[in-house]
Amino acid sequence: MSEGHTGEGGGRSFERVAGELRERMASGRYPLNSFLPPQRELADEFGVSRDTVQRVLKELKSEGWIESRQGSGSKVIKSQRIHSPTSGQRPDRVITLGPLISAAFERPEVTLDAYTLTSESLDVHIRLQAERIRSGVIAPERIALRILLPSVSMELPYPRAVSGGDAPRLRDRFRTITQRSTESLNHVLRDLEAAKLVPSVELEIRHAPLTPTFKLYVINGVEVLHGPYLVEERELVLDSGEQVRALDVLGLGATLTHHVEDDDPDSAGSVFVDTMRKWYESVWSLLSERPE
Repeated sequence: MSEGHTGEGGGRSFERVAGELRERMASGRYPLNSFLPPQRELADEFGVSRDTVQRVLKELKSEGWIESRQGSGSKVIKSQRIHSPTSGQRPDRVITLGPLISAAFERPEVTLDAYTLTSESLDVHIRLQAERIRSGVIAPERIALRILLPSVSMELPYPRAVSGGDAPRLRDRFRTITQRSTESLNHVLRDLEAAKLVPSVELEIRHAPLTPTFKLYVINGVEVLHGPYLVEERELVLDSGEQVRALDVLGLGATLTHHVEDDDPDSAGSVFVDTMRKWYESVWSLLSERPE
């Protein structure tokens, strides 16, 4: 099937396929050291051209998710790792973000406050939970999601082209990814509400004049996932298929630490959760603005 049958532009098809493959690797559907399906099979499944699949695989390789060798396919070499108080009790497995988010959504009320660069990886995980809701595995009664993003007017230090002439195109790419992710989140959550699968859905997005140097999730007010963005030089793939050398940070796939509030208000976990919860509220209330 050609991309003309999908009703989507090439750029949107590229992001759709890349997002789905990231989701599958993050959730463990394609675990570490496994191989992605062959390119022709992926093209048939997603209804896109082989060229789009090849561009997606280039992007995933650039992000460090996979390694590709001629004749042997694309091997998964990275997953989202979580350093958690519980990880030491499970030496037989890698702790990943998916199960933590899944556990949060198994509660009747789900609150999630996110501070992030684009919301791209958050969109991946919310869509996973939406599928669980649609299939009847979980049935939350309320979902309240707040997202803090950098101000649109800010000149961010990343992504930044190594060659200055590519700066406008990289800014456009960054804004497009952010817009697609937030639109996808809104669409997924509103669909759940419209279908009466979740009685109450709240989504609010605000922008703050801050450059995110770390990613933060405050889950149900009692858990925090926190991790720094690591800057690296890599090839970015534009919608045109062209590659640009740039300084960038990776969100999905970065290592996060998991902190849990417990019965001791002076424990390290309780203090960290309380501190980051208050930090989020202060920025949300005093520095952030609703998008126009």
